[in-house]
Amino acid sequence: MDDDNSNNENRIGTVISGSNNVFDVELDFCSDDDTSEISQKTKLIQCTLKSKRLKVETRFYNPLAPGDKVQLELDSMAEDRGQISALVPRRNGFFRWNVKGRAPQLLAANIDNIILVTTPDEPPFRARFIDRELAQAEYEGLNPIILVNKYDLPAAQDIDFQERLSIWEELGYRVLRISAKSGEGLTELAEILTGKLSAFVGQSGVGKSSLVNVLDNSCVLKTGSLSKKYGKGSHTTTKGTLMHIHLNESIVGGMKNSYASIIDTPGVRRFVLDGIPHEDLALYFREMRPLVGKCKFGMSCSHENEAGCKILEAVHAGNICEERYESWRRIVEEIKTGRWED
Repeated sequence: MDDDNSNNENRIGTVISGSNNVFDVELDFCSDDDTSEISQKTKLIQCTLKSKRLKVETRFYNPLAPGDKVQLELDSMAEDRGQISALVPRRNGFFRWNVKGRAPQLLAANIDNIILVTTPDEPPFRARFIDRELAQAEYEGLNPIILVNKYDLPAAQDIDFQERLSIWEELGYRVLRISAKSGEGLTELAEILTGKLSAFVGQSGVGKSSLVNVLDNSCVLKTGSLSKKYGKGSHTTTKGTLMHIHLNESIVGGMKNSYASIIDTPGVRRFVLDGIPHEDLALYFREMRPLVGKCKFGMSCSHENEAGCKILEAVHAGNICEERYESWRRIVEEIKTGRWED
């Protein structure tokens, strides 16, 4: 007969970080003598999976990601240990294809904001990297925000760079111009983050950890310098981590006790789309989506050289900018061939 131990009851927690079969899970609880909101506290439990793999996650590179809600059983013999018995259905998730692992990789789950971090330089600006992330976010039903860090660099004033930012803004994407070094734009960013769970995603070296450090100066994350040989960032964040930060009063108008939750994801040098067939990519480019299926050859149109293609007509008329069309065309080729640029 099993022992009746209340500590072994199923509880709901939030995955903070983890790898392989070990995860840090945050457990919410209130003190026994005061259940007011102010007394709400959290406890970190180190958990393993009750079974080798959760059945619903067998196709993924990683079974769980920061932000996931899980059901767990506490260890009656060790108060800071437990086992994850089930995954609570996700509200959403942000994925990429992990080339090395040859499987989809979940970067963050149950998020309010997906923030795509880039720079005008150091590392070099890569517009198609952002276009891939935008397409993936559209596919997942997320509304992405583009954050340009290091906006104090001279390259930020380059005409071509500014034109690309304007193209995204005209499509309805919010673009934040931020400098972790000078403080420019941090108040606007803090307003977006306050009270929300946001994931920072981007290539290595764009300064995701530096942003977290300046938003909360009590939080010190390791940051790295760029590789001099390749102009690419080093991987200072090796696994995704969910953290709760106390926003600096200086950037929230002196307001006390403003908090935000941020998932700092590992930097990636190559963002490969997951789950989007090449023939469907146009559905995830905002300016192309309304025209899909309206071409002379309907859904069979490749949008490359057919007469009566509404997308090509829109490009020639200037209603779809050539830069985005060319980005779409090259990403289609990457999906077809499996050869993705860094």
